[in-house]
Amino acid sequence: MGSREERHRLNHDLVPLAALISRELRNEKMEKPTVRYGCAAQSKKGEDYFLMKTDCQRVQGNPSSSFSVFAIFDGHNGTAAAVFSKDQLLNHVLSAIPRGLGRDEWLHALPRALVAGFVKTDKEFQRKGQTSGTTATFVIVDGWTVTVACVGDSRCILDTQGGAVSELTVDHRLEENAEERERVTASGGEVGRLSIFAGTEVGPLRCWPGGLCLSRSIGDMDVGEFIVPIPYVKQVKLSTAGGRLIIASDGIWDALSSDMAAKSCRGLPAELAARQVVKEALRTRGLKDDTTCIVVDIIPPDNTVQPATPPKKYNKLQSLFFRRKSQKSTAKLSKKLSAIGIVEELFEEGSAMLAERLGSEDSNGPSMSGFFICAVCQVDLAASEGISVHAGSIFSTSSKPWQGPFLCADCRDKKDAMEGKRPSGVKVA
Repeated sequence: MGSREERHRLNHDLVPLAALISRELRNEKMEKPTVRYGCAAQSKKGEDYFLMKTDCQRVQGNPSSSFSVFAIFDGHNGTAAAVFSKDQLLNHVLSAIPRGLGRDEWLHALPRALVAGFVKTDKEFQRKGQTSGTTATFVIVDGWTVTVACVGDSRCILDTQGGAVSELTVDHRLEENAEERERVTASGGEVGRLSIFAGTEVGPLRCWPGGLCLSRSIGDMDVGEFIVPIPYVKQVKLSTAGGRLIIASDGIWDALSSDMAAKSCRGLPAELAARQVVKEALRTRGLKDDTTCIVVDIIPPDNTVQPATPPKKYNKLQSLFFRRKSQKSTAKLSKKLSAIGIVEELFEEGSAMLAERLGSEDSNGPSMSGFFICAVCQVDLAASEGISVHAGSIFSTSSKPWQGPFLCADCRDKKDAMEGKRPSGVKVA
């Protein structure tokens, strides 16, 4: 760590600990759910890695600020990218969140921090000069709020007690995602199938050069920067009835649909549920790929609360699973939604354009040290060094090029390469 980054961190830790704890206690009026989890796996190539961490804290030393992290990294072309992401991604995400925030502010800042953390992890791994790559499905559970970020085709689904199953991720497979195919070709890549004898094409759609079936990943520096690490992010708030998350690599999803996976393990505790999902996938398709599954149960504190029977005037809402939270939504509306078992959608964004994902907030303006801060790698920048993420961008007509967020020169080069404006400066030895 450079001295500038150390100064930046110190300058953002100036809120008194007592004030932070008091703020957290005020925000924790509704009792937190219990989180139980389990994991199961069968290895074919040994390239799946996972993370389960339940002792994270927004405010160090304050148990009421705790949150949990669960993630799956499905590596390809070796394990290096999966191992690196498992070890570094969480730290990079947390370092991108300003210090001294209360819970609501912290959750609001999380989607942008996830984008910065994914890009920084990719950038740092590519510096190693290794050609490995990995998917990443990264889940943060904070009370009743679930935030998911993903690149690749490892999936996270939500199964509610009412039996509704919803996907909290998007598969970035070129075969199935027309928007991603268009983006890759517009950025300079070619999409096509493997050509064999007499021009016969076989297999799934791939990106060339490299032949990767995915349009987003961490690593894969030999494929091209149009394979981006910018994640799809979704944030939802569960009702007080809770729910079950199933996070798994494509070894599961190539064998089972989301509904099949959810139904196969209902009624089982988390550990047994994870084993059952893996068992069902192997029974259906056999062991053709690494197969990893994490099951996370978010349970009401007394473990007995069921979704309340909705009053008559809400009958039409029973068919809804998600309801987008409007800008004018109130705490009263939130309580009503929770009471009838509806999951609120708080945030969703999947754009691959970094300027759109980092926004135009000036939260990374000058720090007390007199420096600006790179929105991706969090290093301090002198005023003459920072480059607006919107400079030269045609995708953000409402932003002005002299406004933040700002990027260092390396991150600006990374952004331009991902958008096909220039080749990546990183070369494979």
